[in-house]
Amino acid sequence: MKRPIRPLPALILLSLCLLAGCASRPPEPGWALDAQAAAGRATEAYLSGDTRVADLEWSRARAEVARTGRPDLLARVELLRCAAQKAALDLQACPAFEALRPDAAPPERAYADYLAGRLAPADAALLPPAQRQAASAAQAGAGAIAIAGIEDPLSRLVAAAVAVQAGHADDALLASAAEAASARGWRRPLLAWLGLRARLAAERGDGAGAAALQRRIALVESQGAPPRR
Repeated sequence: MKRPIRPLPALILLSLCLLAGCASRPPEPGWALDAQAAAGRATEAYLSGDTRVADLEWSRARAEVARTGRPDLLARVELLRCAAQKAALDLQACPAFEALRPDAAPPERAYADYLAGRLAPADAALLPPAQRQAASAAQAGAGAIAIAGIEDPLSRLVAAAVAVQAGHADDALLASAAEAASARGWRRPLLAWLGLRARLAAERGDGAGAAALQRRIALVESQGAPPRR
């Protein structure tokens, strides 16, 4: 039985739309369609925990875009990859994008700055809608509430990770991020967010809460294997 194809989250669709130029006519060229497909598969594989497939598909996406000789388009691919990593609480820098920054468009530079936690307030208008909402709310001190209200799961995870990076996240926000990953079956970010919640619960003396979270972590890590007796 073939696995049903799940719709891509809005952040992925937005990034791929920017990559191919959705408003352009005539129909998209082959490289754009192939790059879109590879980037979508790479993102899903990474979030699902399949690093080998993710790396292979990112390489395919970059190769297709490189055919155009346009580093600004390649910068968009690298930003999508950085966003996926951020969603899984990988808060490292994005050197592949930084190498392309001189040729990137202002919205891409603003998004990279947002992911790095150094977005200038004046550049918030350049962000995708969900991240613009989260950034504006954070400036007003209501970022956690706004992030929890983001419907798209990947967008919510990215915004929550940026909030964690800035030291502004509470347990309600962490729980909201974990449930967004859980609903999609994204093992990598789910383990990261559950792990962070468990550590913080232990630090504040909530042994029962930490134990419950560890049981969820163990279930995800077991991949459904029956427990040992």
